[in-house]
Amino acid sequence: MHMNLGIEERHGISFPCLFVFFIIVMLVVTPLSADAQGLQGAQREESGQNMRVVPDSAAQVQLSFAPVVAQVVPSVVNVYARRIVQRRRGLFDDPFFQQFFGDNFVAPRQRTQQSLGSGVIVDSDGLIVTNHHVIDGAQELTVVLADRREFKANLVLDDARTDLAVLKLQNPPDALPALELRDSDDIRVGDLVLAVGNPFGVGQTVTNGIVSALARSQIGVSDYQSFIQTDAAINPGNSGGALVTLDGRLLGVNTAIFSKSGGSVGIGFAIPANMVGRVIRAAKTDSEVKRPWLGAQFQDVGSDIAEAFGLGRAGGAVIVDLHEVSPLRQAGFKNGDVIQKVNGRDVFSPADVRFRIGTLEIGGQVELGAYRDTAEIIVGVALVAAPEVPSRNIQRIGGDSHFAGLQVANINPALSEERGLGPTKKGVIVLDVAVGSQARRAGFRIGDIVLAVNGEEVQRVQDLQRLARANSAKLALEIERGNRRLRVTLRR
Repeated sequence: MHMNLGIEERHGISFPCLFVFFIIVMLVVTPLSADAQGLQGAQREESGQNMRVVPDSAAQVQLSFAPVVAQVVPSVVNVYARRIVQRRRGLFDDPFFQQFFGDNFVAPRQRTQQSLGSGVIVDSDGLIVTNHHVIDGAQELTVVLADRREFKANLVLDDARTDLAVLKLQNPPDALPALELRDSDDIRVGDLVLAVGNPFGVGQTVTNGIVSALARSQIGVSDYQSFIQTDAAINPGNSGGALVTLDGRLLGVNTAIFSKSGGSVGIGFAIPANMVGRVIRAAKTDSEVKRPWLGAQFQDVGSDIAEAFGLGRAGGAVIVDLHEVSPLRQAGFKNGDVIQKVNGRDVFSPADVRFRIGTLEIGGQVELGAYRDTAEIIVGVALVAAPEVPSRNIQRIGGDSHFAGLQVANINPALSEERGLGPTKKGVIVLDVAVGSQARRAGFRIGDIVLAVNGEEVQRVQDLQRLARANSAKLALEIERGNRRLRVTLRR
């Protein structure tokens, strides 16, 4: 008789047999699983950056820039620049009417113009760095702190060549929160950054992004161009504001954007902190930025030049002209040498070379790495100021001639450096053209270089003064204006 004990049989295998089989399998597999888990754990330790884990606390879930922002924001200010501008009325501003009736025929109207930018406190005594273009031409400067306190400010240093300016608060409060500068040579593409400023006047705003590129030139904002590019949103009003790293230090001063609409498209530029620091140090000493002078004219090294010179890579600056007293010439450099390193750091363009040298102090030496006939050379070059030889001899030309009203000077290396002229440029340059003067009506412009008059070369200011006294009825002029040479005939 078959007794049903309630145990179901399937395919000829009883439940007790299955249970025994399961126990045996577990005894065998469990040690193997433990070993596998240990192996996987070791692999995760070896490649920790690839490990994905579930957050085990609220702190791990709530990642935030807030601690950095709280540290940085009190050091970023708003800068209000008040200007009085002159405006003429429509038709009477036309050069035709000015020629016949003079510049004072109709009195210009005065209009107050106020612009807004940002700034960064860089010294607890009330020293603030901003952009030159924010305060350019301002008669009155007002700084508003993050806590809305307002202070009048004085202009300590204005350096148009770097688009930087340094202000000092009048009667500053004690212990202002100042940002520490970071070594901008220590940054890499991809590093996270925050931009702080007052875009469009809406109020202090923080945006985040990354460093998109380094050593950007050809931006056209200043003479010394090696900008940090970022995709952190920068808009009008952010100029002069802070670009900071996540350790709360100042990486750069926001200065420009690339935009066809006027708003941010994710291409912004900041002046690196190493150049900012150079300007701040000058503001604390003699309120003038005195930069080392190389006395050389360079050309970009493209792939064609690199191949012709047998170089391993394109980039750098090939020397095409040297002043007779250039420190490069005195150190043994000559035309055709290709500079590719400054103090051990790669440079990729003449702008890079100028920027690197511009961050250094006068005195001591800089090491330049260059190639000459495919051989690498490293040469120490003295860091010296541009010489004031010949003297500028600034003069205003009077009398009754087409030159009357010109203020002119002899071109020397120091003046060339200030005005961004070629290092070997010579002659007489126009510094100013008096309103309503014969020179203004003749068409002279600031920056014109007078090369020759009636076939006679003009080398010094006294040459032009002598030719002006001759009062010739006809003047055949040769003038350099920008990159053009003009030949003009003037008659009385």
